[in-house]
Amino acid sequence: MTGYLVQRIGQAVVVLWAAFTVAFILLQMMPGDAVLIRFLGSDFGLSPEQIAQLRVVYGADAPVWQQYLATLGNALFGNFGFSVVSGTPVTQEILTNLPPTLRLAGISFAVAVLLALGTALLATLPRFHWLRDLFQALPGLMISVPVFWLAIVLIQIFSFKLGWVSVINPGPVERMILPIIAIAVPISAPLAQILIRNIDQVSTSGFVPVARAKGASRSFAILRHVIPNALLPTLTIAGVLFGELVAGAVVTETVFGLNGLGRLAERSVRFQDAAVLQAVVLIAAAGFVIVNLIVDLLYPILDPRLRAGRRLPA
Repeated sequence: MTGYLVQRIGQAVVVLWAAFTVAFILLQMMPGDAVLIRFLGSDFGLSPEQIAQLRVVYGADAPVWQQYLATLGNALFGNFGFSVVSGTPVTQEILTNLPPTLRLAGISFAVAVLLALGTALLATLPRFHWLRDLFQALPGLMISVPVFWLAIVLIQIFSFKLGWVSVINPGPVERMILPIIAIAVPISAPLAQILIRNIDQVSTSGFVPVARAKGASRSFAILRHVIPNALLPTLTIAGVLFGELVAGAVVTETVFGLNGLGRLAERSVRFQDAAVLQAVVLIAAAGFVIVNLIVDLLYPILDPRLRAGRRLPA
């Protein structure tokens, strides 16, 4: 178990380093200079000498390799420098905007799981067998729908046409309804498909007829024996989809005008605030890696075969 833990943590560190490096390279390839965009020709009235001093302060005058090493070293201690736009520490801006994004992502993920589980349970009933055929094609369609497009469609239908949800000065609960739907629905479709498929596979296992022979009802056998075993393989796809969900939350915040990492990233792109963008990318990658690491570490706990060193059947 110790070797398994060390291996997974090592892989997580490598993924984070790769995400940081790729983000740094792409940000360096962006045209223009963030300090010049922000201060040159603006209302600050700064002289070329003062702007040159600002470039030194922000480290923009150093060679690229020095910027990379300095940025990487500081990031290891949670220091991402200062925002060119606001002048405040990037870590402070991240800590301010991260909780709303995590709240939106967490609630949306919970709703997606409930929708997927409810759909999978309905599909086990004889009268709802048509759901099986529907979800063979639906997940591919839903996961390919752009989140921003779905968000705009929801606003057009439920706000402008039906008037059920207001987007103008909404309450704290009302403003979360459409963003949660826009994120949760595309995620719930593939989860439901995987869960339905796993339920079908587990239902053919030998222990299910044994449970029925001992007097267990069909619904009890499904809830007590089939669902717990079908959930285990679903953990992997759930971890992957959570990474998609975090990205969807960032886009959705921009469409609905919610405060969070999405608004922060949109502003940073507009002003080429590389320090903030670097931190946002790293935070998103860290969320993806941490969730998948937790999933990997849960497998040996939930499946005794892995603790015994045996491989799962393909």
